[in-house]
This record gives sequence, C-alpha cells and structure tokens, in this order.
Amino acid sequence: MKTVIYYHPEAYTTSGPKLMGRNAAGESFLRGFLSYSKTTAFWAQVQKPEHGQHFAAQVKAQGRTEPVNAVTPQNLSALSQAGMVYYPGPGIGQHAFHRSVASGSHAAWSLCGITHTTSSAGAMDAISELITAPVQPWDAVICTSTAVKDNVSKLLQAQVNMLQERLGIGKLVLPMLPVIPLGIHTQDFVFTDAQKNAARQKLKAKDNTLVVLFMGRLSFHAKAHPLAMYQALQMAAQKLKTAGKKIKLVECGWHANEFIEKAYRDAALQACPDVEVITLDGRKAEDRETAWAGADVFCSLSDNIQETFGIVPIEAMAAGLPVVVSDWDGYKDTVRHDVDGFRINTTMPEAGLATDLALRHALEIDTYDMYCGHTCSLVSVDIDQAANAFVKLFESSSLRQSMGAAGRQRAQEVYDWKVIIAQYEALWAEQESVRLAALQSTSTPPAKLVHPWPARMDPFYAFANYPTQALTASTVLCLADVSLEAATARIQTYQGMAMVSFAKWVQPSDAEIAAVLKQASNGPQAALEFVTHIDDARKPFVFRTLAWFLKLGILKIQ
Repeated sequence: MKTVIYYHPEAYTTSGPKLMGRNAAGESFLRGFLSYSKTTAFWAQVQKPEHGQHFAAQVKAQGRTEPVNAVTPQNLSALSQAGMVYYPGPGIGQHAFHRSVASGSHAAWSLCGITHTTSSAGAMDAISELITAPVQPWDAVICTSTAVKDNVSKLLQAQVNMLQERLGIGKLVLPMLPVIPLGIHTQDFVFTDAQKNAARQKLKAKDNTLVVLFMGRLSFHAKAHPLAMYQALQMAAQKLKTAGKKIKLVECGWHANEFIEKAYRDAALQACPDVEVITLDGRKAEDRETAWAGADVFCSLSDNIQETFGIVPIEAMAAGLPVVVSDWDGYKDTVRHDVDGFRINTTMPEAGLATDLALRHALEIDTYDMYCGHTCSLVSVDIDQAANAFVKLFESSSLRQSMGAAGRQRAQEVYDWKVIIAQYEALWAEQESVRLAALQSTSTPPAKLVHPWPARMDPFYAFANYPTQALTASTVLCLADVSLEAATARIQTYQGMAMVSFAKWVQPSDAEIAAVLKQASNGPQAALEFVTHIDDARKPFVFRTLAWFLKLGILKIQ
C-alpha cells in the first residue's frame, strides 16, 4: 500500500490570501508526512498537472528522493495501484462516487478523510451525505477529538433516522471513525534563553510583569469571545496589585476588519483597564516567535462550535508554557487539568433550545458567521474559575515551571508529527487489511425521527459534548455582583460593546433583563425560577438567555 495525497497547493499553505485553521493544519501535516512517512513512493491526486509538479517540488524540498506519481481526473483508475487516498476534509462521499465510476468497484482503493470545522453547512452536508454515498467499511474519516467524534456520530445517526423513517432502510455501511489528534512540529517551539530575553525586551516586559498570550484569529464571533479572558485577567490584576506585579496580555493574531479590531480595543479598555494589551500580527513569523518566546502563560478560552480540535494549546505546551483553556471540544483531550494547566468550566443551554438558530442558518437568514456568533453568545466560560487559575500561576513561578515542563513532555510524546504520522499509517494499513478482506458491516437505526434535517440540527444538541455542563432547570444561579444596582449598571455597559450588541437576536428585551435581575436579587435559586414571571410564549427564549447572563458575568453558577 502507498498513500495518495489529494493535493491542491492552497490546502497545504499558510501563505495564501485567506489564512484559516485548515491551511495551517494542512501545511503542518504535509511537512510531517514528508518527514516521517515510511512509504517507498509518493503519490498525489491532482486536478491540474501543474499541481502535481508543485507536489513533486515539495517532496524534493523536504529531502525525499523516492519517486513521485501524479494522478489526474483523466486517469483516476490509476489510484488502484496505490490503494489509499487521503483527502484533507470530511467529504469523502463524493470521492467514493468517483471511485465507483472510475473503477467500477467500491473496493479499488480506500479513502481517508479528516474533520476540521464541522459546524458549517458544507461540512455538515458532507458528513451526513456519507450515509447515502457509497463509502465502505475500509474507508475512514479521522476525528481529531472525542468531542468532534460525538458531533459526527450525531450527524450520521440523525441522517440514518430520517432515512429509516422515510425509506425504511435496513442496511447501513459506515466508514471507520478513528480519533487521531492533529500534530505539531514540537522542535519549532523550543527557544533559547537569549531568544526569550530578546522577546521580553521587545514586549517591554519587566521582571515584575507577567505576560499572558492568546494566539490565533482575533474573532469574537467565530473563534474565542475574549470577554471572559478580559474579566478574569482584570480580577487577577486587582489581586496582584499589592504584590507589585503587572499583567501584560499579548493577542497575537489578526482582525478580519476595522470593526472587529475596534470592538476588541473597546472591550479591553472597559473590561480589563488594569491589564496592558498588546496586539501582534500572527501572520508574521517574527511576531509569532516574539509572542511564544516572551510569554509566561498561555490562554485560550474557546467557546465556539466552529472549533473542533484547537492546535494552539499544544503549541503552547511545546513551548513550555502552562495553559489556561476552556473545557471545550478538543481541549478536553489535549490539556490535562492541574497537570499541563487548567481547564475552565463551560456552560451551554441544554438541547432543544436552539432550533430557531438552526432554522435561521438553514434558511440562510443568518450567515455562517452569525450562526456561530449567535450560538457562542449563549456559551459561557466560568470567569471566577479562570481568574483563580491565573492567580495561582501568577503567584507561583514553580507551578508555571512544573506545568510548562509537563506540557512540553506531553506535546513531544503524544502530539509530535513523528508520533501522529505513525498512527495515520497504522490506520491506513488497517483500512487496507479490511479492504482486501472485503468485509461489510450492517446496523439497524431506531425508527424514531428526532431531527428532520440532520445537517441543520439544534447546535446545543449537536455540540452537547463540547461544554463541561448543560444549563438545566435545576442549575442553581445567583448574582455575580453584590447588588442589583451594580449588576444593572454593568449589563448596561456591556450592552454598549460591539462584541455583545452584534448578537441582539439571542438577547432578552430590556423588560426581560429587568425581570431576571429582580428575580436574581432574591438570592441563589434554580434556573427555572428566573423565568417564573415571564410570559409562557417567551419562557424558553428567556430561559436560554440565562447562559447569556452567565457569559457576561452578571450571573454565576452557585
């Protein structure tokens, strides 16, 4: 068996016009594959001959001397000579059709895809279509985390349920769904003392300054809403004042436009006035090195369903930094709480309370960005817990050192591409074994149809395994502030922030806000009590907005 890489230059480079996580993952994978693969010949499936030439140049640049073969649509059946095709996305269904047409056989070669973002319409359609496409037991879609595998499984099961109800299907053929994480080149994140000192000087970070790093796209609606991080750092800064320590936050990334850039700047000024915030361009290698080498602590409080794995915490671990991350999606697998850093609890409303968001996305009333933005506006990160994690790390250099060392060892032993490529090739060998044995599997889905359009499900159901816990009727909540007046004043301030006001669709009215806060003034109580005096037609809507109050730090879980 020889693995064919489905190759388009844009998918394996970070130098293109639009830099996304899949580009970074693709570039890193290709470098890892060309460095550590045990293949005796390299193969590429391309749409244009010049793409094959580009692939050959990449192989040569990596120092490999094995022969290189390119397969175009005109001679697709040649893929049977290799036996395996790796596609850098989840949509292998279309390629399964191509296999059937080109070779006249479902068993001519195996297909292997991989998940990146699974919340977009295109990704959800591609995954749900695996049920009706001619994929086989010797095909696979790699899930990069256990959380995303749960999401993929729900998509597939919902599609099965619909077809069972509609067509009475009884036989299913599913691909393998192995969980294999993304990899990194851990050696890229090892810095000398001289590099660290130079980076600290560039950041103007004195000995009494603790540098916190966020690395990645600066997008409050589609990456990580920064308000929880800002508030937690402000709380930590106030506690550290007496010790003469200062906090400097480095946001190393890029804003999509001036509106988002201003939203970040305004929010930081209001939510963490005692924290100095510096923005570096994450698209520049020199800025990334300064950020990684100069930081003391890494933070990523992701709260967005477009995230599936999250590579930057592993990069931070490889750099020897203790991490403060949300207990969310792939971070649950990668970061060991109290070992490599701290995972901060997240809360999302229980399933059934976001069917309108799914409908608006399905009918294209909302763009994908707004779908993600509306959903993340109802996902909260425990601000108090994050603040306490920061304080522990800021107060103890030995804790920072021990957690950083543990994280670095884990990154090298578990997430280096040398380890991950070996897992890929073991999977591909298993697929080859199954394909040659021509095994088939069957399953009988339940008859009950819960999701009429599986690729447009309630995100609070589809992504129910992302957060730490669900907000339920019995969840006990209370005011985060000491007084009703303080809470009212703070919520009015936050409502003026662009990064909060953009999601008005999912926010309660002024009268409903007043009713919730008045009820909260009665002390800790079950969440259901907060909507006692709300009209029945609005109760579910207002109930789910309790997560919005949590997100803003107005309410907290008792």
